[in-house]
Amino acid sequence: MLGRELTAVGVRGSLLAALLLEACAPDKSGSIAVGQRHDAATAELAGPDTMALTAPTVDATAPDSSVASDAPSATAADTLADTVTTPETLTATSAVCERWNADRADLREGSWTGSAASCAPGTLLEPGPANTLRQVNLYRWLAGLPAVEAAADLNVGAQACSLAMHANQTITHYVPESWSCYSALGAAAAKVSNIATTAAVYAIDLYMADPGNEQTLGHRRWILSNSLGPIGIGSTSRYSCLSVIGGKGHAGRAWTAWPPEGIVPYGALVQGGNGGQMSVDVTGWSIQSDSFGLDRMEATVTRDGEALPVTTDVLLGGYGSSSAIKIMPDGWRTEPGHTYHVELAGAGHPIAYDVVVVDCD
Repeated sequence: MLGRELTAVGVRGSLLAALLLEACAPDKSGSIAVGQRHDAATAELAGPDTMALTAPTVDATAPDSSVASDAPSATAADTLADTVTTPETLTATSAVCERWNADRADLREGSWTGSAASCAPGTLLEPGPANTLRQVNLYRWLAGLPAVEAAADLNVGAQACSLAMHANQTITHYVPESWSCYSALGAAAAKVSNIATTAAVYAIDLYMADPGNEQTLGHRRWILSNSLGPIGIGSTSRYSCLSVIGGKGHAGRAWTAWPPEGIVPYGALVQGGNGGQMSVDVTGWSIQSDSFGLDRMEATVTRDGEALPVTTDVLLGGYGSSSAIKIMPDGWRTEPGHTYHVELAGAGHPIAYDVVVVDCD
C-alpha cells in the first residue's frame, strides 16, 4: 500500500534526452568496479565503490521540511484498481496533483557564482539548491519514500565535482589529476555522484527517466534508494553532480517500483511527449529491492483488465539497490486515465500492485 502525505506538487516542460549522464554503482566485492561502461548516445556508466565516502552530519538546505513524510495513502489498492472516477479516488487524485503542480511550479536553476577560467567552484545560488532538493523529494514522495536533506559539506564536494566537469567539458567518475581545475575533493565526489551535462534542477527528471542506461537504470535507482540521504547538490550553468552514495538513510521498504504503486501523475512518467527518450515506456518500468532477489521473477501487466505484452530484464545489482528488474512495454504506451496492474511471479517474493496514471494538467 502506498504511503504518501497528502500535501502539495507541476508539470515540467519538455526535456532534451540527448544529454550525457553518469550513474555510480557500488561493487559488492568492495573494490572499484571498473569497466561497467556502456556506449550509448545518452550515457556512460561506471561503478565506484560505496565505501569511498560516508555521509556526514546533515545540514539541511532544503525548503519545507513538510515534504518529508510517509505518503498519501490511496486507501486500498483494490479501490484504485476498480476505477479512477470514484469520489474517493478523485479526492486522492486531487491531492496528488496539487502536490505535483505546486512542487513543479518553480523549476529555476539559480545562478552559478564560480568560474572555470579561474577554477573557482563558486556556489549555486537559490532557488537552485532548494528546487533541486524539492524535485528529489517529490519523486521519492510519489514512490512512498521518506524525504532526504542536503548536507553542507557534501554540497561543497558536489560543487567541486561540477566545476571539474564544466572546465573539461565532459563527465566521468574517475577524474584524472591532469584535468583542468582538478581537486581531490571534486575527484572524490565524482566517484559517489550521479553526474549530468545539465544544471542540477533539470537533471533530476533526466535521472528518473534514465535514457541510455538499459542495463542499470542506475540514476533512477539511486534517487529511489532506501539508503539515500543526506545528499550533496552541486551545479554550474551546464554541469551538475548529485552526491548519492554513502547515505545513512533507512527507508526500509522491501521493494520500490517506478512507476509507483497508487496514483501517479502522467507528467512524472513521460517528459516532452510520449514515445521520446524521456518516457518510461522507452527506458523501462523498474522494481528494486534490498530485501530479496528479483532476478528469477517474471512480470505481467494488465491495463483495465486487458493483458499487455511486456519483457522482463534483470538489471545489474548494486546501483541504488541490491537487486532490480526492468519491465519493458512491447508495442504499447502508458496513458493517463487507466489503471495498470503489475504482478511479479517466479522463484522469488511475489509482488502485486496497481498504478493509477492521472493527468494533472
